[in-house]
Amino acid sequence: MVDSQELVRELQEMRDDGHLSDALLRRAVREIAAADKRSSWVGVYLLNQEGTELWLHNYVGSPTEYAKIEVGQGICGTAVAEKQNQNVPDVGRVENYLTTDPDVQSEMVVLIRAGDEIFGEIALDSEDAEAFKPDDEAGVQQVADKLAEQLMAERR
Repeated sequence: MVDSQELVRELQEMRDDGHLSDALLRRAVREIAAADKRSSWVGVYLLNQEGTELWLHNYVGSPTEYAKIEVGQGICGTAVAEKQNQNVPDVGRVENYLTTDPDVQSEMVVLIRAGDEIFGEIALDSEDAEAFKPDDEAGVQQVADKLAEQLMAERR
């Protein structure tokens, strides 16, 4: 998995240099995807202003038909609805799973949030079952927390 401490340091340097969230989000997705060959798709969804839909910001991997996902729909929408990260070892066991690629076996969704305010999420798909471990989630969470700092600062 990605060296989260190094990536967080890079994102902070970008912030210090005046880069906005768009650049930080793109860097995070590229670095996470490049660092871990278990991930077949890595993307960021941002929550719309009404809090009802996730909109695809950017991704690395095969194109997806899910540029918008309603809160509560699929694993990504469930994470926001339940206000909780999702680490699903077998997507075939999820009733409302949104099939993007028939080879995907597991998925992890980590919320980008500041306190109770959810800005979006980082989603990772893998063609391996049980691909993501608690340490992976913790590392991606560190990156998500740094992204949340920037998104919060831009909303002030």
